[in-house]
Amino acid sequence: MRKEKSGLYLREKEEKMPKVPLPRPMLQKQKTYMAKKEDAGITFERRWYVVDATDQPLGRLASKIAKILQGKHKPTYTPHFDVGDYVIVVNAAKVKLTGNKWEEKIYYRHSGYIGNLKEIPYKDLVAKHPDLPIKLAVKRMLPKNELGRRMLRKLKVYPGPDHPHQAQNPIPLTL
Repeated sequence: MRKEKSGLYLREKEEKMPKVPLPRPMLQKQKTYMAKKEDAGITFERRWYVVDATDQPLGRLASKIAKILQGKHKPTYTPHFDVGDYVIVVNAAKVKLTGNKWEEKIYYRHSGYIGNLKEIPYKDLVAKHPDLPIKLAVKRMLPKNELGRRMLRKLKVYPGPDHPHQAQNPIPLTL
């Protein structure tokens, strides 16, 4: 060991290390899987799931449904291709809201004309269309393009416990 000029730092004497050959790079690189139209039905299959919305918080339920519709739960997920599954939601009228949202939550829509903003309280919307709050919540969590609209077509929402999709043998899903 020797002292530097300032005397404060000590530096070890550098020893020359023998050169060891580095390992050869891998001959085959790992590639990320990207689904194509030709792969539909071959590398991935669409399943049907049924979800009971009774006493489920609206936002948490919608985010999990959106994940399934996009296919993010599958290893074959591709952002630019629809690889998601079908989701059937039953008992949509019994979905739960936290806090005081039952009285305070308001849905807005606008026609595009000046001063034509429409407000609909949540309780009035549920009285007329019990399936619409879940559809709107999921729609707003999907991509805002043709791909998102295609994904939304795979969502089937029913206000009661019955649905006409028994022939598809849906798998019950607890969220």
